[in-house]
Amino acid sequence: MNKVVRLVRALPLRSRLSLLTAAAVAFAVAAVSVTCWFIVRDQLYNQLDEQLRSEQVSPPLLQAMLRNCQSSDPQAIPQAPNSPIVTILYSDGSTCVNPGSRTVPVQGSDLAVAKGTESSAMHSATSTSGLTVRVFTQQVFDRDTRQVQTGIAVSIAKPLNEITEPLSSLAWILLVVSGIGVVGAGAAGLWVARAGLRPVDKLTEAVEHVARTEDLTIRIPVDDDSEDEIARLSRSFNSMTASLANSHEVQQQLIADAGHELRTPLTSLRTNIELLTRSEETGRPIPPADRKALLASVTAQMSELAALIGDLQTLSRTDEAHTGDRVEVVALRDTVEAALRRARLRGPELTITADLDPWFVRAEPAALERALVNILDNAVKFSPPGGTVDVRLHAGELTVRDHGPGIPTDELPHVFDRFWRSPDARALPGSGLGLSIVARTVRQAGGEVSLRPAEGGGTVVSVRLPGAPTAPPELP
Repeated sequence: MNKVVRLVRALPLRSRLSLLTAAAVAFAVAAVSVTCWFIVRDQLYNQLDEQLRSEQVSPPLLQAMLRNCQSSDPQAIPQAPNSPIVTILYSDGSTCVNPGSRTVPVQGSDLAVAKGTESSAMHSATSTSGLTVRVFTQQVFDRDTRQVQTGIAVSIAKPLNEITEPLSSLAWILLVVSGIGVVGAGAAGLWVARAGLRPVDKLTEAVEHVARTEDLTIRIPVDDDSEDEIARLSRSFNSMTASLANSHEVQQQLIADAGHELRTPLTSLRTNIELLTRSEETGRPIPPADRKALLASVTAQMSELAALIGDLQTLSRTDEAHTGDRVEVVALRDTVEAALRRARLRGPELTITADLDPWFVRAEPAALERALVNILDNAVKFSPPGGTVDVRLHAGELTVRDHGPGIPTDELPHVFDRFWRSPDARALPGSGLGLSIVARTVRQAGGEVSLRPAEGGGTVVSVRLPGAPTAPPELP
């Protein structure tokens, strides 16, 4: 059995479907055919039994047979060619038949009828000539008194070939029809399997093509109105390849942008270090002021590299890495105040005002604080000396307004792109990843962030986060 199962599992899917279809049809056809054969057989037997019960031996024939039995020279009594076999049976087991007729062996049920213990008996038997017959034995009634004559009975037998021949023909017909049905079912199953698995073949070819060429642009055509499993699988595959292609494109763009951004500080570091190394090798000391400036430049470039690498690590983390156990209820007002303290240290000459209402959100605390620090850093960076930065938190909306030069309207759609920097800000320190991190963090917290020009000059950053003015109750 296990070997058969292994052989079936080794077959292709369409062959297995065809085989299973043919097996199911064969089982159903066999069950119907056998049931039909038995029903027909029982019906034919019942009809023959009813015919035997309705058969009556004519009194003249019975009397003639009795005289033959008592005669020393019995003569054959003429009968029709298809007449049943008539046997007179005595209680001692002896019989009397028409001379030249077949003899049917006596059975115990027949003797019981002759002895008067049973009124009739029905059974099958085989005659002396090897013919299978159906036998009905009944009591004999006196012609004048209509009383049962004890010690004697009469049997009427008919050949069973009237039943066996039609049953044999029916069996062959059912066998041929069943065979044709099974073969047709197998062929139909193979055709249905090929037609049904054609989309799976296309999907397999697409997967093999992607695995072989890494071409993620391939798509499987799907009928928009189809909602079957194959259509859903095809849509899922198309969605998966589209996501992979987009992820691959973003990854390539991130690598290209990171390489471009890293080139500048690395080039500057290499130049400064080469100057310091050449000074040591040639014995020509660099003036102290220039040496100090070079070392300060090296330190600044290293800090910029460290910040850039940190930003890249933050952006390279998957969304799942920011969720789960790290998400908790955060008091947004406390986080804003912590970010304000850092901003005031970086812009001591600025006036930073704050009007903060309580608001509680679900987010990753460290990521949320870093996003707010990035927003305030930009406000500090672009504010003029002695300027003002207004921070307001009301009903879950945080707004940060500076009085700097502002952002041109045509540049607003690009402010959240990775490594994008305004042409006017490229001379300032920064990697162009700060607002990308802000957008990512706010989106993961279920919120929205936007930038717009402020009335009177400057920029307004608006962050909306879902939450409540009171902290939710602690779970038990």
